[in-house]
Amino acid sequence: MSQTVDRALSILPLLAEGPADLGQVADRLGVHKSTALRLLRTLHEHGLVYRQSDQRYRLGARLFALAQEAMENLDVREIAHPHLVRLNESCGHTVHLAVYEENEVLYIDKVESRYPVRMYSRIGKPVAITVAAVAKLLLADLPEHERRAIAEKLDYPTYTSRSTPNAGAFLRELEKVREQGWATDLGGHEESINCVAAPVRGADGRVVAAMSVSAPNVVVTADELLTLLPLVRRTADAISGEYSGRTPVKGTE
Repeated sequence: MSQTVDRALSILPLLAEGPADLGQVADRLGVHKSTALRLLRTLHEHGLVYRQSDQRYRLGARLFALAQEAMENLDVREIAHPHLVRLNESCGHTVHLAVYEENEVLYIDKVESRYPVRMYSRIGKPVAITVAAVAKLLLADLPEHERRAIAEKLDYPTYTSRSTPNAGAFLRELEKVREQGWATDLGGHEESINCVAAPVRGADGRVVAAMSVSAPNVVVTADELLTLLPLVRRTADAISGEYSGRTPVKGTE
């Protein structure tokens, strides 16, 4: 039975490459055509493959519907939270998870710092989109024309001397973040608060959320906070793997 299931499932990646006829399927599986036909008929009955008029097979609409339903039911916050807690326990600083929704970047989860001096933020509150590290990651992943359109519509408040001054500077920063795969806010929103962030990606490689570690200067310097970047990125990669289904559920190192 397990061999039959394995063979049937092996057909799906083949058809993901494009339509294939019975002979191609049988050759790829290393089985007789009659065996391949039985497997294809079973998958066809469940809507996972479809037989075209030219007698070639392709992936069926039911497979796409199942994938879409699974994606819609995924809760990135639920998946990420245990990882955020472990990261917080490791470094002691405030950890955030944020998403981009309806032209705003919002915190959807937070684990508080163990230190008495900490940054103020709350779940559900929009971030300062022109300076926040999580915002840079989420916007940097958008297509160029969308990034440019957003940048040109934004206001650029001078929160501090390090705040992003204008659309041109913002777009250059987003391009840098897009290339390096991580972001910082070193006193851009509050002079005394620094932040490092990394992206959480879905199965298609697109950024679905961003997570960050933030701390005040009186607790840790900007340079010291930057030493946590490898840990932050490993945590984000662990969340990405679990969210996308690439890796089994397990704890972050």
